[in-house]
Amino acid sequence: MTTSRLLFVLCLGLFSCLRGETVQIVLPASATPRVEYAAERLATALREAGYTTERSATMPAAGVTVRLGLVAQPDLQQELAAAGVKLAAKSPGREGFVLSRRADRIVVAGADDSGVLYGCLELAQRVRESGRLPDHLQAVDQPVFTLRGPCVGLQKTYILPGRHVYEYPYTKELFPFFYDRAYWQEYLDFLADNRMNTLYLWSGSPFGSLVRLPDYPYATEVSEAQFQQNVAMYRYIAAECDRRGIWLVQMFYNIILPQPFAERNGIATQLSRSVPVAADYTRKAIAEFVKQYPHVGLMPCLGEALQGTPNQIEWATRVILPGVKDGMAAAGLKEEPPVVFRTHAMEPEAVMPEAFKVYSNLFTETKYNGESLTTWEPRGKSQATHLAMARLGPHLVNIHILANLEPFRYGAQQFIQKSMQASRDRLGATGLHLYPLFYWNWPDAPDKTAEPLKQWQRDWIWFEAWGRYAWNPDVPAAADRAYWVRRIGAMYGSEVAGAKILDAYNAAGECAPRIIRRFGITEGNRQTMSLGMTLDQLVRPEKYGVISDLWLSQSPEGERLPDYVEKELAGQPHVGETPPQIARDIVTFAQQAVDALAAAVPHVQRNREEFARLQNDAACILALSQNYAEKATAARFALRFDRTHDLKDMEHARLHLARSLEHFRTLERLTRDTYLFANSMQTSQRRIPIVGGADGKPANYHWSQLLPVYEKELADYDAKLAAVKVGGAAAVKAQFLATMKAVPFRVLSAHAESYTIKAENPVFTDRRDATIVAAASELDGLKGIRFSHDAAKSGRLEPIEFSTTVPVRVLVGYVQADSPEWRKAPSSETDAMAAERGGTEPLILDAVQVKGLPKVNVYELRFGAGTHRLEPSGQGSYLVLGVVAAEDAK
Repeated sequence: MTTSRLLFVLCLGLFSCLRGETVQIVLPASATPRVEYAAERLATALREAGYTTERSATMPAAGVTVRLGLVAQPDLQQELAAAGVKLAAKSPGREGFVLSRRADRIVVAGADDSGVLYGCLELAQRVRESGRLPDHLQAVDQPVFTLRGPCVGLQKTYILPGRHVYEYPYTKELFPFFYDRAYWQEYLDFLADNRMNTLYLWSGSPFGSLVRLPDYPYATEVSEAQFQQNVAMYRYIAAECDRRGIWLVQMFYNIILPQPFAERNGIATQLSRSVPVAADYTRKAIAEFVKQYPHVGLMPCLGEALQGTPNQIEWATRVILPGVKDGMAAAGLKEEPPVVFRTHAMEPEAVMPEAFKVYSNLFTETKYNGESLTTWEPRGKSQATHLAMARLGPHLVNIHILANLEPFRYGAQQFIQKSMQASRDRLGATGLHLYPLFYWNWPDAPDKTAEPLKQWQRDWIWFEAWGRYAWNPDVPAAADRAYWVRRIGAMYGSEVAGAKILDAYNAAGECAPRIIRRFGITEGNRQTMSLGMTLDQLVRPEKYGVISDLWLSQSPEGERLPDYVEKELAGQPHVGETPPQIARDIVTFAQQAVDALAAAVPHVQRNREEFARLQNDAACILALSQNYAEKATAARFALRFDRTHDLKDMEHARLHLARSLEHFRTLERLTRDTYLFANSMQTSQRRIPIVGGADGKPANYHWSQLLPVYEKELADYDAKLAAVKVGGAAAVKAQFLATMKAVPFRVLSAHAESYTIKAENPVFTDRRDATIVAAASELDGLKGIRFSHDAAKSGRLEPIEFSTTVPVRVLVGYVQADSPEWRKAPSSETDAMAAERGGTEPLILDAVQVKGLPKVNVYELRFGAGTHRLEPSGQGSYLVLGVVAAEDAK
């Protein structure tokens, strides 16, 4: 800020204070809590600008007045007309407002109480920016997106001992912020300032912490004192949300049950299909929740535990929605409360039409770019799902998890604006559901600081940008840039700095989306992108459960590395984005961000510590981009070598692999003392680049833990290169998978039997024609388990009981066919418990050839010594192709 500008602002503030002008805020004595809150926020801004404020229920004869009311009031309509405001029919719409000034009479008129609130907040913002009430005022505004808001997870970065994923009771020890009223006041004010009108609380199963049922008193899983505190806090949060025009919504997964309830009834806490006692409890718990908290919404997720479309339809239409209706009757509600269904882990095109038959006030919610931020051009199957849901009724986009953005700051407002435009124009959405940038560790940021940074303070621009464009995605570019330059300039003390920092945000924000969509295994939180990838994951992604929807739906048209190399060698033209292009782009964008921040340094006048953290983030993004660019180039040459057997290709791959390691060393150095961890979910669900949890404890969550992995990778590649130089191309063709060591086991179930994996043996008890033609050498001669194919495909197969005296791996074969007849391989994308026994990536591809069947890939499930029930998750038939010793696991 220049000296003259500073003196002007100081003089303006001094003049306002000396003036001490009184402003009368006029609102009815019977004003609702929301309008009262609106008046309080406006009064605070006026007092900060040097005004004296008074409240009045009637219009004073003289003096400056700000009158609050509804557009529908005839006297306010007259006042607006006298001020020259011309309103179209039904304008403004829901939550909209009108601001006007005629002489000393200022009007804030809302279409409803929320409109009054947003009008007051708009006027307060203008007062803060200029230091005074505007002399001329005429504005009409309303939101484009109906629902706009973030979520808060009542979940942890780790799994509690003796429990499974998502199972966290509401207690002060686990979630101290939940019981902190000062926290809620500050955070909810922040949401209101950003015109957000929904807040989603995410939990696996909240009912054991929030409701008590006469039929199931033992289902409450917290102490009596904790339960009473939970009820009081929940009602407080709901009331404070409502005061700010925020609709509180409780999310829950299905079927997840309170631990004491499950133990009493001898069932698991997470069920893949309904049992009567679980259905009865859940319906009654939902009814009691609606009765106790009638103004809180519900957001059911029909998965991840609950599997199969028929099961999910039954659960939605016979348990969840009837439970809501039961609660309506008990609470005396006349109108159906809104219910938001997540489309995750289900077939929404089949489930939702059935749900609408029994309940009309439904919203749907679908992930925008999966569990990352990848493009503003969503297409393909994902786009079709969004549009299908939008045709049924109100539809929300979910900006989910942000696995590719963790843990760095993200403020690319241009990317965010285009994403909100795409949500409306390409996906048909009318609502926004927003995740924070480090969800599982809420409310603390991952930075290594003396006191934890709060996420909404560190990532203020993330929340503000999504809120701004959910209100209006079409802000003109010039006005928008001026707005952000002012906002960032206010943060760092100079609009010159603000302009350069804004450019840095926008440049850096292009890197992570491009990296994940062109090189990633998945957009899901199974992959921690900032920890890098192995060369093998880039070269042979099919071994790691690659999700094709990443590039078919969540990316612009383009080529993956194997496609690019095939076309390059065949002399075919390339289409869309290519790996070399992305490798160049990400480094260019990252360097632009680093340079822009370096140019901003002389102009930063305040918040220098945070600016230094922002600079370090940009340096990290540059090192990460360079790492990916070099490793992707190494992978390209490795793929060429697989086809050409030209030693020069392998040597080129080694050169770029070594360079990628140097960039990762830089990244490790930059993060060593600045970040606690790279990813917020530190459990076994994280699989890429390596597993993120072991024995329920966090593992491999920091760059320092990955550096030895990549150092070993280069050493192994050097050994391989040396072997090739000695033995020629044939040396890399040999496959050295360890021979599986068979172990004895007993099949205890009468409906199953053991058999030998060898040619001509049938793999099912009731399909003698489905015989083995050939098996991978690792499987040949092992003992498998066979059963009725018809029972398995129709869902009638009971779990197979078996016993063993040593820890084992059961080798399960999944037929590679997109048909309900065949069970799908487990995926952490849609089943959070899939990784509990391992087996989320194929162990052997194309492992066995069976007459009349497509290809079969083998996965492993781990079991300890003892008696067990084999029941792979999902619906449909499958094969069991061996039981081998656990210590042979690769």
